[in-house]
Amino acid sequence: MTGKKRSAKEKNHNHRHDLPVNEKNLLIATLLNLVISIAEFTGGILSNSLALLSDALHNLGDTFATFIAYLATLIGKKPANYRKTFGFKRIEILAALLNAIILIILCLYLFKEAYERWNQPEPIHSMVMLVVAMIGLLANLLAVMILHKDAGKSINVKAAYVHLIGDSLSSVMVIIAGVLIHFFKIYWIDPIITVLIGLYIIKEAFVILMEAVNILMQSTPSSLNVRNIRSKVEEIPGINNIHHLHIWNLTDQDIHLEAHVELNEDLKLSEIKIIQEKVEQLLRSRFNIDHVTLQFEFNANHSSELIVQE
Repeated sequence: MTGKKRSAKEKNHNHRHDLPVNEKNLLIATLLNLVISIAEFTGGILSNSLALLSDALHNLGDTFATFIAYLATLIGKKPANYRKTFGFKRIEILAALLNAIILIILCLYLFKEAYERWNQPEPIHSMVMLVVAMIGLLANLLAVMILHKDAGKSINVKAAYVHLIGDSLSSVMVIIAGVLIHFFKIYWIDPIITVLIGLYIIKEAFVILMEAVNILMQSTPSSLNVRNIRSKVEEIPGINNIHHLHIWNLTDQDIHLEAHVELNEDLKLSEIKIIQEKVEQLLRSRFNIDHVTLQFEFNANHSSELIVQE
């Protein structure tokens, strides 16, 4: 027996992702990041700055992140069909997984280059490095301002927004490195900044990687305690136990729950519907779970280990 449909008003009240995201802003932010990446790659080669190249990589990664967010808002609108009964929302998760893996591999390559540059420092054209980094900082700040309003509407857009803030900080680090190189000829600061930026990118990429893997493995969201959910549901009058309980993320926003609910009495369907509504209301208000599928049973005599499967 599946959960009843809720009104549009309730959905808008409880779902952040029902708020419309401005797709145009995402596309503008993507194009800005792409221009920054090209400029910094060019400037990094001309100035011989590995730090600027690593910042260019950081910006390129965020170009993919914002573009993925843009595509997700478009592809996610496609209706489900008989082959894709859950729709197309998980393409965002697959793209994020690939993006994170590529970023980590590229950072490991940059670490190798930084090690060689540390052992054999090379002269760097600091003015080119400074000018390009400053342009990158201004463009990043503009992209941050563009996405500011949409950041609270979707966790996907918020992730892109946080990445852009990280871009701005890394640009500041490159500017500091450029100043030190220009005035004090401290060339070894270039590989140091490269490693720091690379470590930051790997940290962020690893978080995305683990989140994507957990979603694809249909893990229970870390914010939810299955035992707590079970105990709260079993407090509802008329329910003996809840078993075969599964909770997972379809996307980073949509939480699904399915379970068997064993009743104390052999009730009519009209009476079961009252209990069903209570369970759905509890899951929605206490745990922010809106996609619920329940199968009601009586005198099923399940063994205790089936009470919950985590």
